[in-house]
Amino acid sequence: MRVSAVAIVLAAIAVTGAIAIPSGNPAFLDRAIALECVFIALAVLTFAGYKKQLYACIPLAVIVMVGNSLAPPHVEIMTTFSKPLNAIVLITGGYILQIALIATAVLELQKRRKVATASSQKRI
Repeated sequence: MRVSAVAIVLAAIAVTGAIAIPSGNPAFLDRAIALECVFIALAVLTFAGYKKQLYACIPLAVIVMVGNSLAPPHVEIMTTFSKPLNAIVLITGGYILQIALIATAVLELQKRRKVATASSQKRI
């Protein structure tokens, strides 16, 4: 069985989140852990070969990017690089990997739709 690109991106997001959580604001620890658990669950489901969770990846990635953009401390860290490691982790996990998640999920959904259409054409 081939591992999908979506599963790899989700695993990378989970690892990046695990690196970022200890350096984050303790007041938001519960939400950070909950979000991390969501990404881990999506990664496990994707590695297991399920398909429906791919639809959840796209809005989740958008929410993460918007949330990072609307959080003044995140914007300050990313624009000033006052904490270089935090800035790199925020940019990588909060934008680059989220864009990769959207792109790979869309491509995977398109591929599956193409396969489903081709198999239904054969039955006719």
